[in-house]
Amino acid sequence: MRRGLIARSKTELPDAVFDARLERLRAAMGELDALLIYTNNTRPAAVSWLTGFIPYWSEAMLVVPRDGLLVLVVALTFRVKPWIERTSRVAEVIHAPRVGIEAARLIAGRRTDAAVGVVDLDHLSVGIADDISEAGPRLAMSDASDLFAMVRTPADPAEIMLTARASAIAATALSRIERRDGASEIVAAVEGDARSNGAEEVYVAIAPDLARDARFQRIEGEPALGRRFAVRASVAYKGSWVRRVVTVDRDGAVSDGAKADFADAIARLPSDRALSQLSSFLVEGCRIAQPLEALMGSRIAAPRPPVAGAVVSVQAAIDLEGRPILLGAPALIGASGEAASIFQ
Repeated sequence: MRRGLIARSKTELPDAVFDARLERLRAAMGELDALLIYTNNTRPAAVSWLTGFIPYWSEAMLVVPRDGLLVLVVALTFRVKPWIERTSRVAEVIHAPRVGIEAARLIAGRRTDAAVGVVDLDHLSVGIADDISEAGPRLAMSDASDLFAMVRTPADPAEIMLTARASAIAATALSRIERRDGASEIVAAVEGDARSNGAEEVYVAIAPDLARDARFQRIEGEPALGRRFAVRASVAYKGSWVRRVVTVDRDGAVSDGAKADFADAIARLPSDRALSQLSSFLVEGCRIAQPLEALMGSRIAAPRPPVAGAVVSVQAAIDLEGRPILLGAPALIGASGEAASIFQ
């Protein structure tokens, strides 16, 4: 369950942004009569991109007809209806405990044998898929994940602006840590600062002692911090997620050379050649519903390189004279032949 404030800003996300995104999606639907897009608090990004709706908990299904109004079917009580209407760009909100049944009824009511594309079909639960089949036995369902991934890139100006804001929130929060002594104090300081600056969600992880272990941990208790440690902040702002990573060296500043190598590797994206020369790396981005999906990295067997204009978050480990340095930042992939740029 999310804990931060979810509120819509029509200055940052005006109706025209959602209308343009919907127009792009419908133009790509081809022979499909409708799309179904599932959302919950772990896979919110597709519905959020189209409507601004972000669930604190529970689940919902967005019905996108080829023409006409968007309908959001939510497994939430009627008392949250005013909040959903305030924070979302949808025409109608329907409350039903089994979102698959109600969504299928809406589509089958217009055409019993409609061709329906299901976004992120592989991650749709069996129960909801069965409910759709029960309520719309003649509906012809197909996977529309690639269609949706193609439509949502390149990032539009609104997404780039929100990513820049999320990045700034994370960077400011991480700048507070050097004055802190304990791991729990660092976590509290980073999370508190991010939330006070408008983050709707923030997760903080620490690699407490890079001399021993370079893996990040969700902190419980009070682990001892080494002379060099790293902190990662994953921050969401108005549906846009970023990760930033800093390494703190109590004996001095982190090498400018390591930072330069990291920036140079990011500039060469979507090629991973420069990143592959580092100790390890991970590139994440939003293709469909997962806000930060692993796209390519040292341990990714089937990479999905980001396309031009996509927003990504990059993490890397750099070995400096036998000492690991962890760094991370969001970036915008450039057009063909253009360098990718890091969000500051």
